[in-house]
Amino acid sequence: MTASEVQRSSSRTESSALPATGPGFAHGKAPQGRILRPSAKVLPEHARGHNRSLVLQTLYREGSRSRADIARETGLTRVTISALVAELIADGLVVELGQREETRPGKPATLLDLDRSAFVIVGLDLSEHSTFSGALLDLDGAISARAEVALAGSTGQDAVDKVIALAAELVDRATAPILGIGVGSPGVVDLGGVVLSAPNLGWNGMPLQSILNDRFGVPVVVANDANAAVLAEHSFGAADSDAMLIKIGHGVGAGLLLGGTPLFGSRFAAGEIGHVVVGTDGGEVCACGKRGCLETWLSIPNLIERLDGVQPADAREREAVLREAGERLGIALAPVVGALDLSEVILSGPTELLDGPLAAATVETLRARTMAEFHGSLTLRMTTLGQDIVLRGAAVMVLSGQLGVS
Repeated sequence: MTASEVQRSSSRTESSALPATGPGFAHGKAPQGRILRPSAKVLPEHARGHNRSLVLQTLYREGSRSRADIARETGLTRVTISALVAELIADGLVVELGQREETRPGKPATLLDLDRSAFVIVGLDLSEHSTFSGALLDLDGAISARAEVALAGSTGQDAVDKVIALAAELVDRATAPILGIGVGSPGVVDLGGVVLSAPNLGWNGMPLQSILNDRFGVPVVVANDANAAVLAEHSFGAADSDAMLIKIGHGVGAGLLLGGTPLFGSRFAAGEIGHVVVGTDGGEVCACGKRGCLETWLSIPNLIERLDGVQPADAREREAVLREAGERLGIALAPVVGALDLSEVILSGPTELLDGPLAAATVETLRARTMAEFHGSLTLRMTTLGQDIVLRGAAVMVLSGQLGVS
């Protein structure tokens, strides 16, 4: 079964295989207003598509199960499970593994699992300032092949052409049907995959999702890189259902999950904290024209430039630079943590710069500026997913949209 057939099958069972509490990623939309993982039955009008995702989610997270196991864990009837499993086997998404070894009398149950080798996902990370990177990933987010292209200062259509070339290379290298293409892009991206603003790439209103969909004929989802990264943490990094991920690179952005639901904002700019002015004591002039934006303190190029001005042997001065950047981050985050009652903040970026004095100063500032009885136990940690976090988040977007799992 091809990826296009999976998409059509999904359309027959509610267009995004998810309840109508908000559109799914499938067909070019992001999951506005719904949790990522189905966990219970829903209203009859949404039942079939949701329950199909519920079965897939159970197998995706829990591993091999019998039909009876799935019925118990989902609360669905055995008749419903039998019908859904038969459909999923016909679609090439679920396979029978053989009989379970039983010591009890009676016929042993047949075990099922998601066919994790049935499809591959193309993930693209456009967030770094010097290269576009991509990978082929399996349904568990493991990377089987990589590719990259030097950005070399390209902007506008030239940058789009490099995205297309990178995707084409990976599509050609795929050894299984492609479930979809996921893209993490810098800038403000709407729910239709239009990059509304990405100044470093010269994109304003760039319909990247539809361009890639027209070129490759498979489902495509394009989202902000920090939003993709927080989805990767949720699926592969064990982030709480309420979490904020701060992605620090050429710029500074944040991805937010509240109750397991991605937060995008009314203008799709939730998490755009890089151009928030922190403090009232001035600071460097930002590319946006303001003075003292968080990005001037914390972006990796600015941070490295300030560290380069320190004598290599002056460990105390180096620590002071990192702590000052961490304090500015804490100032920016404290109102968000207090307003949303967050318990976890995750940092993504170069560990050698972010972990240590910078992270310690961020936590100290956060705790000093929020209510101790509510936020004293706040945790701040580095991501466990390293530099692949956006690529793996791109895979989650495709999985959520096409299969309803994460």
